[in-house]
Amino acid sequence: MFDMPLLTIVTFLPLVGALMILPITMGDKDGEFELAKRNVRNVALFTTIVTFLISLLIWVEFDNSVAGFQMEENVEWIGPFMSYHLGVDGISMLFVILTTFLMPFAILASWTSITKNIKQYMIAFLILETFMIGVFVALDIMVFYVFFEAGLIPMFIIIGVWGGKRRVYASFKFFLYTLLGSVLMLLAIMAMYWNAGTTDISVLLTHTFPAQMQTWLWLAFFASLAVKMPMWPVHTWLPDAHVEAPTAGSVILAGVLLKMGGYGFLRFSIPMFPLATADFTWLIFALSVIAIIYTSLVALMQEDMKKLIAYSSVAHMGFVTMGMFALNNFGIQGSIFQMLSHGLVSGALFLSVGVIYDRMHTREIDAYGGVVHRMPKYAVVFMIFTLANVGLPVTSGFVGEFLILLGTFQANSTVAFLATTGVVLSAAYALWLYRRVIFGRLEKESLKSLLDLNSREKLILYPLVVAVIFFGVYPTPVFDVTQASVDALLTNYHAAISQAGN
Repeated sequence: MFDMPLLTIVTFLPLVGALMILPITMGDKDGEFELAKRNVRNVALFTTIVTFLISLLIWVEFDNSVAGFQMEENVEWIGPFMSYHLGVDGISMLFVILTTFLMPFAILASWTSITKNIKQYMIAFLILETFMIGVFVALDIMVFYVFFEAGLIPMFIIIGVWGGKRRVYASFKFFLYTLLGSVLMLLAIMAMYWNAGTTDISVLLTHTFPAQMQTWLWLAFFASLAVKMPMWPVHTWLPDAHVEAPTAGSVILAGVLLKMGGYGFLRFSIPMFPLATADFTWLIFALSVIAIIYTSLVALMQEDMKKLIAYSSVAHMGFVTMGMFALNNFGIQGSIFQMLSHGLVSGALFLSVGVIYDRMHTREIDAYGGVVHRMPKYAVVFMIFTLANVGLPVTSGFVGEFLILLGTFQANSTVAFLATTGVVLSAAYALWLYRRVIFGRLEKESLKSLLDLNSREKLILYPLVVAVIFFGVYPTPVFDVTQASVDALLTNYHAAISQAGN
């Protein structure tokens, strides 16, 4: 229907928006400065909205019955070692939609809270969007790696320049953890090229690597992807990054960047190294269960709202990895849905924290109490997101967790039983947070002048409420997209295991 290179357009349109902002001069006078700030914000917001609308055309064009890659664009531009090859399948397409959907909310969340270097801030976010989309549409493993690593740079700058008091420490910790893990991935990619003679992902998916080589390749990819998710025990960079990042930075970090690790497992580790995947399933199960229980207990001890939500993210990513390596339809479908749902819910929770932080300039839980008396609309919205984070039925959080536990129970009932304790613990820390912030008597004088949600905040939060409830009641649109690709992934995996056994 649309005879256009949609993937190229949606990938690089944010970069075009950044280039449009670049020549805007901020001016010295107050009037000129305010006009320039408004222009910068408007260009950034308009660019992200148009990018999202164009990404919806990809969904319209997508054929749910096809398991392979679609809308491919392929140009050899650096010889056989690297080519400009883009495409999407049922696993990657929805992550493109998630990325473009969250970006306008990130821009709106920064509308009044970011006042210094606003031009550079918006450029950093638009460049980051291009890199994030590139990760999910790249079909050349070297192009994937370039986008995967390049995304570190704008987020490093966003945390380091516009973050909190310990922003430099948090930004360097984030950068070094993720970069060091990815060095091993680069070595693995080079080894894959020497063995297969190509960096084309669609070809590598059909190539059979030697069994011993699969082990080392799997471990090299694991070193990078586990840090990105992040998995226990390499998760410690995440709470620091979230606490110090501006609100929009936390939204994108939790909503999109963490999902790159899960996407990498589904795109590379499981289909390309099936023998090693079978050998290391026990390791993933063990680390996932520890992450679910341990980080949930740590979340119960937090006094900072963002840090509590950050530890919650680690626990939820533990469910995701557990579901993937259950290696059945329920588990993988549930893990994909859980990543998409967590992108919406965690992003919404960080936005909700940002709303009261902009008013009170503190994230300490003890600084609040009785907020419902001054902000009833906010209390309702925050409650919906909290219950979705817990996994209450009729919210998107329930669908993913239920399928993951169902799939894990089929694979290993003991692991499923242990992980279920995480559901109980998540209810404990999430409802504890909500009760202390929202309910109780309004005693603190600083809270008595709070104003409820303004029109901009409603524009940010209400669509997320609709999305969380819609996909909780009617998840079919997601499963329709992912079903064929997940079936093909599992069929190829089990065929490889069976062939090796023979």
